[in-house]
Amino acid sequence: MTIILFGAIGSLISFSVISLGSIQLFKKLDIGFLEIGDYLALGAIFSATDSVCTLQVLNQEETPLLYSLVFGEGVVNDATSVVLFNAIQRFDLSNITSTDALRFLGSFLYLFFTSTVLGVAVGLLSAYIIKKLYFGRHSTDREVALMMLMAYLSYMMAELFYLSGILTVFFCGIVMSHYTWHNVTESSRVTTRHAFATLSFVSEIFIFLYVGMDALDMEKWKVVSKSPGTSVGVSAILLALVLIGRAAFVFPLSFISNLTKKSQNDKIAFKQQVTIWWAGLMRGAVSVALAYNQFTRSGHTQQLANAMMITSTITVVLFTTVVGGLLTKPLVRLLQPIQTHSGSEMCSELTAHKSLNLPLLRNGGHESEADMGANIHRPTSLRMLLSTPTHTVHFYWRKFDNAFMRPVFGGRGFVPHVPGSPTETVVQ
Repeated sequence: MTIILFGAIGSLISFSVISLGSIQLFKKLDIGFLEIGDYLALGAIFSATDSVCTLQVLNQEETPLLYSLVFGEGVVNDATSVVLFNAIQRFDLSNITSTDALRFLGSFLYLFFTSTVLGVAVGLLSAYIIKKLYFGRHSTDREVALMMLMAYLSYMMAELFYLSGILTVFFCGIVMSHYTWHNVTESSRVTTRHAFATLSFVSEIFIFLYVGMDALDMEKWKVVSKSPGTSVGVSAILLALVLIGRAAFVFPLSFISNLTKKSQNDKIAFKQQVTIWWAGLMRGAVSVALAYNQFTRSGHTQQLANAMMITSTITVVLFTTVVGGLLTKPLVRLLQPIQTHSGSEMCSELTAHKSLNLPLLRNGGHESEADMGANIHRPTSLRMLLSTPTHTVHFYWRKFDNAFMRPVFGGRGFVPHVPGSPTETVVQ
């Protein structure tokens, strides 16, 4: 619920602050003509965060709650921003009435929920196909290809029905990691894990290379070079609105979330709130892509207002990524100091390796590590946090999952273990 608060409700608050602030402040600057839809699009563009820098510094085992909040909010935030942006582009916002506002809200909710349902449906379909049908069964190359194609199918279907591809792929990935991934052979699991990690890493490098090269495109800078002071002012205003919009929901929503928590360990401390606020200040490729979608035609523009928005977006993205990224590690280490453990480095490495092989949701059992013979006490471990038998939404979901979902779609403990592909033992 806290992730939904930050990712969905928080994005809407940030969107409102940035949109209203830009409407009021940009009128005092001579930047050309912007419609109301452009101001709302700016709110959606700069509500999309990029928390990858903070995630590289945070340790999931040391601070599982903080890591989950930053990661989950970042993903839901990107999806919410893209869906919001698509909803803005669908409507003629020149004359807004109360009916149009309700239709706009309905369009946003429609895109959000239909994209989610489509992603879940394609994920379950992939799990059922690999579990029940013979397509590529026990063949590593075919299983890996089928998983990639089914994941890509969710994106293609979302684009076909004019839904949010990023949200559809996200929920398809959640379902596939919970069901489909456990239905393939052990060698296919290892292959898919490294294949997707490599593709993700290469894609991120390519995206940031594109952003960097596009920043050197002189066409847009020539248009805004006639008024450099205005360009700096627009970038500074957008950066300030990003800071204010982020603070406008992180601290109030954290306060509301803490009111619903009984345990002190479940509450978000002030230092953790500052870390969450800082993690969402960086802007990345999603903001650049949305800005190009809104303010250019085929990647080019000669209008002052549009060129100003593009260059200001690039400036804010580069500034927050470079400066914010450099300051992230010392700030996080100051707010979240590294905890010293009594165990040896070999034990910690074994724990880290174990966390890679265990799924996020355990197989329905309530056994603790003490029952398994382990006497190591790790109160901050994510495994211990999730294995606590509390009557929460997660507890009832596990009962429903084990009783109805996993017997049909497979998953951890519901499919026989197959070490590898039979074809791999054949001598060529």
